[in-house]
Amino acid sequence: MSFRNVTVSLLILMMFFTFACTQKAAKQQATMDTPEHHVMSGNKLLKAGNYDGAIREFERAKALDPKYAPAYLGLGLGFSYKGDYEAGLKQMKKAASYAKGDQQKVDVNVGYMRIFLMGKEQVDRDWFDEVRSNYRKATGKLPDQPEAYYYMGLAYKSKFEFRKASREFTKVLDLDKGLVEEADREYALMQKIERAMPGSTIGKQIAIQDSITRADLAALFIHELQIDDLYKRKTKRTFDTSYKAPGKTFKAGEYVKAPPATDIEDHVLKADIDAVIAIGIKGMQPFPDHTFKPDKPTTRAEFAMIVEDILIKITGDTGLATMFIGNQSPFPDLRNDLPYFNAVMVCTTRGIMNAKDAGAGEFDAAGSIPGADALLSIRTLKSQLAKY
Repeated sequence: MSFRNVTVSLLILMMFFTFACTQKAAKQQATMDTPEHHVMSGNKLLKAGNYDGAIREFERAKALDPKYAPAYLGLGLGFSYKGDYEAGLKQMKKAASYAKGDQQKVDVNVGYMRIFLMGKEQVDRDWFDEVRSNYRKATGKLPDQPEAYYYMGLAYKSKFEFRKASREFTKVLDLDKGLVEEADREYALMQKIERAMPGSTIGKQIAIQDSITRADLAALFIHELQIDDLYKRKTKRTFDTSYKAPGKTFKAGEYVKAPPATDIEDHVLKADIDAVIAIGIKGMQPFPDHTFKPDKPTTRAEFAMIVEDILIKITGDTGLATMFIGNQSPFPDLRNDLPYFNAVMVCTTRGIMNAKDAGAGEFDAAGSIPGADALLSIRTLKSQLAKY
């Protein structure tokens, strides 16, 4: 066979494989059966948390146009939300290869930011650097797009760099082109955390939580309020100098006292929980079944009663326990015969706590208490106890 014939044969073979490997677009079955519509539907489902439904929509968009970058971008996010970051990054890489124009390229950069932010160390040890790199690429192409600033703000928030996070959220608000409500909420949280000024690493970690547990509260009391030091200063040590007969030695079969809380042995905040239990704060003691329930969320009413007990013990003012009994309630959702009414009034009249909904004036006693709110309350409490 001549060289010319070999060359022609190879070219035909290459064309055959190229044709075989090229995905054939699916046939449109309805007016709205378009890649754009399915991507839009998929994004709505992603936002609603229906990841399987979103993936189906993105797959249909890809089937209709195998080179449509937003379909792969959506798949990358969908798989990542389900915890499959490897598959997510694989789809994102395809999105990058098919992206046309600055807008699609920026969308891919933001998609990468979201995946690295979602998985953090699970995706890459240098996840923050990856987020920042894609942020710079996105803002370099289209500096007037809010998404890159918003997710960079979330990345700074995760690193406890609250001032830098605030700056990014401010950029979103200044642009006023999307994610305004979300950025406004995050900006308000950053301002609240900066006012609370958490001094410990664990305080910063708890500050960004939507709600706190009993274990979290124990840690805040120890690390931010330094309640153990407050109690040491307030409580006088007493010494029994009377004669005591030599004690009996331990004998097998004698009763051994059980630990005060049986469910904290392996808890990461065990030391803080033990310290709070030892102090004897009302509301922070083990339950009758000898469990502490460290992961149980703390309600606003419970927090108020705990703070009331701390105030009474440190100030020595026992009258606080009954100060507001019989008074009219200023909150429409809080009756004055409830067991925690007095505690709520003690906290709110001192500015330690506020109404949950300023507009409606409701206290929301059964509601959770966010980390930033707890920190602000503890900061106010600490300043009021400084003279004792």
